[in-house]
Amino acid sequence: MTQTLFSFGHGYSARAVSRRLDPTAWRVIGTTRDAKQLETIRASGADPRVWPGDRPDLDGVTHLLISTAPTAEGDPVLAELQHEIAARAKQFKWVGYLSTTAVYGDHQGGWVDETTPPAPTAERGRWRVHAETQWAEIPGLPLHIFRLAGIYGPGRGPFSKLKRGGLRRIIKPGQVFSRIHVDDIAQVLTTSMARPNPGAIYNVCDDEPVPPQDVIGYAAELQGLPLPPAVSFDEADLTPMARSFYNENKRVRNDRIKSELGVSLLYPNYRVGLEALMNPS
Repeated sequence: MTQTLFSFGHGYSARAVSRRLDPTAWRVIGTTRDAKQLETIRASGADPRVWPGDRPDLDGVTHLLISTAPTAEGDPVLAELQHEIAARAKQFKWVGYLSTTAVYGDHQGGWVDETTPPAPTAERGRWRVHAETQWAEIPGLPLHIFRLAGIYGPGRGPFSKLKRGGLRRIIKPGQVFSRIHVDDIAQVLTTSMARPNPGAIYNVCDDEPVPPQDVIGYAAELQGLPLPPAVSFDEADLTPMARSFYNENKRVRNDRIKSELGVSLLYPNYRVGLEALMNPS
């Protein structure tokens, strides 16, 4: 029996999910705001739709994936479709909401896990907490929340930035970030779809939070390029958005995706991930 995944905001991570699903067992419908992305979505194995636009047809949909970014007003999918989704709650076998580890805020380099109360310091984190809450308040919805760390993978990461030139290593003593390869995001999501646990929250990150300059330095080494210059955080001319990332410092635990879902990460640290990007199979 074919199952149908409706993916709102079928971007980088969601396209990795649709590529992983068996096309003989799944129909995937993916939305985009940009008509220029229709062929990219189709190439990932999904039927593309422009949305906002015509009202989405949710008849026969068994799974929902939400990757759309919230605003100060809340989640854009619920702004248009909350009543319909609530009325169809029992129709869905699985609903996945892609959130961010920014909901945890700053822990001065300390560890956080899924039991850590959200305490966002950045606007984007506060918007995500609000959207998570909106989805969680829909009665009977088989909701799963995935808090993603910094995403990298083919076409996204330090290699393309190094080639363009001008990349710097921003040094802020004690600063670390968690990250995750897009293929591991897809692995976690598809495993969850096969083993639903409504109400679950999962941190999706690799095993090794590290300073960002270490990742850039290793990428340069792999490509045989000079080490990009170092500049202190205080002296770096960063955009407000970039600076906000450095204002949060935490290490994110990923034990739950292993213990509950049985996931074994394809890329457990940035070195393995970057080496694979250098030598794609």
